Amino acid sequence: MEKITLTVKGMTCMGCVRSVKNVLEPIPGVSSVDITLENGQVVIAYDPAKSGVEQFTGAINDAGYEVV
Repeated sequence: MEKITLTVKGMTCMGCVRSVKNVLEPIPGVSSVDITLENGQVVIAYDPAKSGVEQFTGAINDAGYEVV
């Protein structure tokens, strides 16, 4: 299991937090998603054999937010 921290721009409320969690949690291999709204930090615990950073950034961008 590995963890990665991404900084996401555009999250302004708890609805945004739920939206980002909803696109990340179904990705195979993702075991947890922790988001801190104040600084836009998204910490993802995942199995690198099943998923990776490109899938996470793609899902977040498709949801209308920007990974910086």
